[in-house]
Amino acid sequence: MNVDCPDSRLHALILDFDGTLAELCLDFDEMKRRLGALAESYLDAAPAPGARPALEWLDELTGRIAEAEGRDTALEFNSRARFLIMDMELAAARQGRLFPFTRPALAELRAAGLGLAVITRNCSPAVNIVFPDIRDFVDVFLAREDVARTKPDPLHARTALAALDVAPGCALMVGDHPLDMATAHAAGMHAAGVASGRVDEAGLLAAGADLTAPDLPGLLALLRCRNLF
Repeated sequence: MNVDCPDSRLHALILDFDGTLAELCLDFDEMKRRLGALAESYLDAAPAPGARPALEWLDELTGRIAEAEGRDTALEFNSRARFLIMDMELAAARQGRLFPFTRPALAELRAAGLGLAVITRNCSPAVNIVFPDIRDFVDVFLAREDVARTKPDPLHARTALAALDVAPGCALMVGDHPLDMATAHAAGMHAAGVASGRVDEAGLLAAGADLTAPDLPGLLALLRCRNLF
């Protein structure tokens, strides 16, 4: 991985949260099952979720209900669905925990002078349950409600980069899911995969990771060896 900066070193890391900095406890299949059950009360037939992530499927369902029942009914469904999602996120957060290495790793990166941001599709109240002092360890924290479009839309990462005042080529996106790799490349960033979530290193490489490691400390060791920070 060649860093596109004059000094050939990273200036910032943008990190995912669930599965990267904290245990991933949320059952997304169950979330989609519940969303489908809710949508069924608005549609003639039970919708099949397929492989689409929950938030994107919610947008699709909202559009279908708007076509079938009108805008007001669709807005009602969307509001109920978002409360359902948040309830599940908060319940999962209460069962979750921060990885033991998270605070020391972030402190090391900050001491090295790197800008740090966390971007997540989760809601901020859930993150605050697991990591109440997150703002003491990172410069920028952008949850789902903080941006108009969440990752993998590049707006999420680009908003963090703008807040850090760092060019995309000087930053590394770190995450545990193919969506994070897609986010990085869409935003013009380098991508690193950590297998501390539910996807192994081979899967992350196949999704476009420039480098992979078992977890964040393993990734930092690789970056140190390559003199990237």
